[in-house]
Amino acid sequence: MPEETTHAEAHAAATITDQNFSEVAGPDSGLVFVDFWAAWCGPCRMMAPIVEDLAKKYADQEGLTVAKMDVDANPATSEKLRIMSIPTFKMFFKGEEIGEAIGAVDQEELEALITSNLHHLQGAPATA
Repeated sequence: MPEETTHAEAHAAATITDQNFSEVAGPDSGLVFVDFWAAWCGPCRMMAPIVEDLAKKYADQEGLTVAKMDVDANPATSEKLRIMSIPTFKMFFKGEEIGEAIGAVDQEELEALITSNLHHLQGAPATA
């Protein structure tokens, strides 16, 4: 009998790699929030549950992807994007970087990074 996907797994942050980065966060993508992390990084491990919470919270937001990328396993993308410190969180829209947060920041700062860019999905200017 095949394993069933739990509700939590269905809304987990997507895992992206060097091989699929341009597909997930490239010019044909919508709004993409990416957590650049590594397994050995204490602050990254501390931020992981927050990123998973954001993935669940925004799972129903059409056009928004919450994803994570292991910088050790995917050095080409990390180098290309000049990821110098981790965790680094970047927002992309149609392949262009439009926002960033670096370090162990609070959930509110990451939510602000996402919500301040949701207007890209509606094609309307952001409101204050």
